[in-house]
Amino acid sequence: MPLYTSVSIPFNDREWGYGDSDPKTFNPARLDCEQWVQTFVNSGMKGVILTAKHHDGFCLWPTQLTEYCIRNTPYKDGKGDIVRELSDACKKYGIKFAVYLSPWDRHQANYGTPEYVDYFYKQLHELLTNYGDVFEIWFDGANGGDGWYGGAKDARTIDRKTYYDYPRAYKMIDELQPQAVIFSDGGPGCRWVGNENGFAGATNWSFLRAGEVYPGYPKYRELQYGHADGNQWVAAECDVSIRPGWFYHPEEDDKVKTVDQLTDLYYRSVGHNATLLLNFPVDRNGLIHPTDSLNAVSFHQRVQKELADNLLSSAKVSAFDERGGQFKVRAVTDGKYDTYWATNDGVTTADLTFTFSQPTKMNRVMIQEYVPLGQRVKSFVVEYKEGDQWLSVKCNEETTTVGYKRLLRFEMIETEELRIRFTDARACLCINEVGAYYAPDATENYTPATSELKSFPFTILGVDTEEAKKCSDKDDQTAALISGKEIMIDLGENRTIHSFYYLPDQSEYSKGLISSYELSAGITEEAMQVVAQGEFSNIRNNPILQNVYFSPVEARYLKLKATRMVDESDSLGIAEIGCR
Repeated sequence: MPLYTSVSIPFNDREWGYGDSDPKTFNPARLDCEQWVQTFVNSGMKGVILTAKHHDGFCLWPTQLTEYCIRNTPYKDGKGDIVRELSDACKKYGIKFAVYLSPWDRHQANYGTPEYVDYFYKQLHELLTNYGDVFEIWFDGANGGDGWYGGAKDARTIDRKTYYDYPRAYKMIDELQPQAVIFSDGGPGCRWVGNENGFAGATNWSFLRAGEVYPGYPKYRELQYGHADGNQWVAAECDVSIRPGWFYHPEEDDKVKTVDQLTDLYYRSVGHNATLLLNFPVDRNGLIHPTDSLNAVSFHQRVQKELADNLLSSAKVSAFDERGGQFKVRAVTDGKYDTYWATNDGVTTADLTFTFSQPTKMNRVMIQEYVPLGQRVKSFVVEYKEGDQWLSVKCNEETTTVGYKRLLRFEMIETEELRIRFTDARACLCINEVGAYYAPDATENYTPATSELKSFPFTILGVDTEEAKKCSDKDDQTAALISGKEIMIDLGENRTIHSFYYLPDQSEYSKGLISSYELSAGITEEAMQVVAQGEFSNIRNNPILQNVYFSPVEARYLKLKATRMVDESDSLGIAEIGCR
């Protein structure tokens, strides 16, 4: 199942609810799970994961374990059950159903105690026993921190590795839903890929070192690549939202990912030996926005079109080495999952050569290993013949691992011979399928722009001029690293301002991410008043543009203060900031 989806329902326009929202304000009056599922089916999705309870603790099913649930909302006069409605819609349209259950709960007063863990397992039991087959159970790695916690309004710290007693969860799931895949940072069924940008590394091993990774694992960035020396099969799942946020916000209606962006993510996730989970935030009425639906369906059609015609199906294929019998080279183009070409024992380098009857254009190659026998390929090269020379195709990524599926995009070539050289492997080669395709209108990659950001001109006081320029150069690939935990912005003259934006450091190993903030404004540096404060939810995993809105105020100076950092850094990492 390479492509599936998740769905998130908003509660008071918050990305991460604090746990204190009044259930009486939850009423998606036009909610239609069949509208969602029809969109998913038309977008090529094979299953859907419902966020049944997020970190705010609010439950979308009529649980008897807490009053903080759909029973106490105006939705269907308290008789609704969105988990059941979606489960029923999935059965009707023939796609699989799954649930996300946040271990963290910012509402419950007893979070952090053993009693909460029992409560959590009772919730899990309800979801596993009342809604039919569940194909995946999704456990988030975000755990502990600020919350309402029954009115305490404090911060709770737990031992992420031991507090939830996850082996107990695995045992319960194996007993009640034995076919379900368990997702978390470390699996054991499938793993988080270490980012919420929707892509895996070009090098991506489906292995982890057993017992090392757990939900909330601090070295999460290595999950993008897997463990080459791992001894447990835990394939990667790439997770991304079709919008900047995971929940619906009206101001993001014009920021839905385009067909080009989604297509690029497909090649960098499914094409990098992973699955892709594409999240849809339904709106406050309970419907998927038309733009989200249109772009998702068009993306599916684009991928189908680009990979429709395997040019190798009519080519002559030969191999440097062949085990023979049922493992002959012709298996790589027969379109069957249970056949494969294999080299002899000990042969870890070999070539596949494809000969065409006439010059043939192409710019895509697909390779699949027979993964029931493991992941083996460590490096390969794709070449084409021009005259008497073999030349490497021009692509923008390393050609290392293959796994279940590797999709390689490259500059268009026209040739009568194509060659794939497997240059290193863990054991003898077992190649299930190879394809070559020509996508004439393809966009090779997508680079998001920040050129549309608008701000009053400003200077940052006390910061080196060249470093400060990185905060307003409209280039998200540059970032200023400013010592300290606050900055003072001088607008040069009095302005009426009502909003502020902050784009954190976008580099792979981003630094200085602000978790909670306080924003002050004033006519002078001495007379500042707080105009906004709060948290930038999920900024570590999803470092997107953060917009802060407040009542219009006249000011020349604006102070941004980090009241909490993601990694207790002593510096602020800023790609872009501005105000209007």
